[in-house]
Amino acid sequence: MSGVRTWQVIALLSVVSFGVTALEIPRTDWFTLAAFSLASGVTAFSMMAAAAVLGARWTFIESLFGGLDRVYLTHKWLGVWALVFASVHLAFKAGMSGWEVAPVVTLAPGATRLVRQLSYIAVMLIVLLALNRHIPYHRWRWWHKLSGPLFLIVILHQLSIKSPIALASPAGVWLALVALLGVGAAFYKLFLYRWMARHAEYRVVDLEPGPGAVRVRLAPLDRPLPFEAGQFGFLRLKQEGLREPHPFTIATAGRADGQVEFLIRNLGDYTRRLIAEIWVGMVAEIYAPYGRFTRASSARREVWIGGGVGISPFVAWLRDENCACDKVTLFYCYTPERAFPDPELLANMARERGAEFVAVTDSAVLNEQLAEIAREAGPEAVAISFCGPKGLLAQVRKHMQRAQIPPDNLRYEHFEFR
Repeated sequence: MSGVRTWQVIALLSVVSFGVTALEIPRTDWFTLAAFSLASGVTAFSMMAAAAVLGARWTFIESLFGGLDRVYLTHKWLGVWALVFASVHLAFKAGMSGWEVAPVVTLAPGATRLVRQLSYIAVMLIVLLALNRHIPYHRWRWWHKLSGPLFLIVILHQLSIKSPIALASPAGVWLALVALLGVGAAFYKLFLYRWMARHAEYRVVDLEPGPGAVRVRLAPLDRPLPFEAGQFGFLRLKQEGLREPHPFTIATAGRADGQVEFLIRNLGDYTRRLIAEIWVGMVAEIYAPYGRFTRASSARREVWIGGGVGISPFVAWLRDENCACDKVTLFYCYTPERAFPDPELLANMARERGAEFVAVTDSAVLNEQLAEIAREAGPEAVAISFCGPKGLLAQVRKHMQRAQIPPDNLRYEHFEFR
């Protein structure tokens, strides 16, 4: 899957930030700790602004990265690296004798130092909230909304500290530009996204419970959302305690009646409550479509590997009436006592589409079958599509290496957003 990579974004922001900073100080001071500290502060600021832009879920940004899962991965690492650079900036003095320094905005005595300390705390809070998976989802989501207001503290620090960076200088223009983009994106996500993002109202029309899971089918109340098999949407149920939009893969291809299905497994506090409290007739909003997880239909041999609820996009692909699946092998990796949907149901769906189906409860089976497919078709001809937990993805990569299937032949969607 092509698109902008995380390392490219981090490298670009770092190079530009260090470059424009170098223009503001004497050449003889470029390789000093003071210069490194100042440039690190500019870089941390730029990365925080970029993270806010990526968090807005704008469609053109998703297209650049090749999927919203890639956007969120980069969003997370921007926060981590922003904290790293902010720590360097805090550890070393960002100034030297001989530099012409002045604040853009003058604060009351003592306030400048306080804002400086608060800005570092703000960066730490943003990153810790983003990475801490032990915070219940409903609390994490609301706390994470503080990222925008906390970024304003960082902006105030940048404006109030004595610095060689003037507002009209290249570095000043760069900081002003990324600040405006970051604040604009944070404002949009906090106040406008709910109304301006593409979404529609649906009603729950059918439920099929399973072991620790549920299949939810919804019908549109008005115009349905357009989407392709394998994409996902943010489901927001209009029920107290379930109003937080949560991402789920859409497990249907485009139906004429506009109905959509989600396969939802108990993987946390939110999904546990959803499975327990959802009922037929409940109204929901779906924000969609997102995702760029598409088939490698031009490949001579396709392998689909779904782990647990990660089977959802492949269910949608099988339900696509235009699916040419005679060159497809679907591997369903599951724990027997938690199998949902039922492997026999998937086997029948695959058979109807002309695809081969392999139920996997032991990784050795996947290893053997994948090696056999590679021998028959040739390693270069095998294209693998994967959706599932990180641990299973690591195993798939090992199996590919043993079968001499090129790493670039693997396409996958990041399974977790947090």
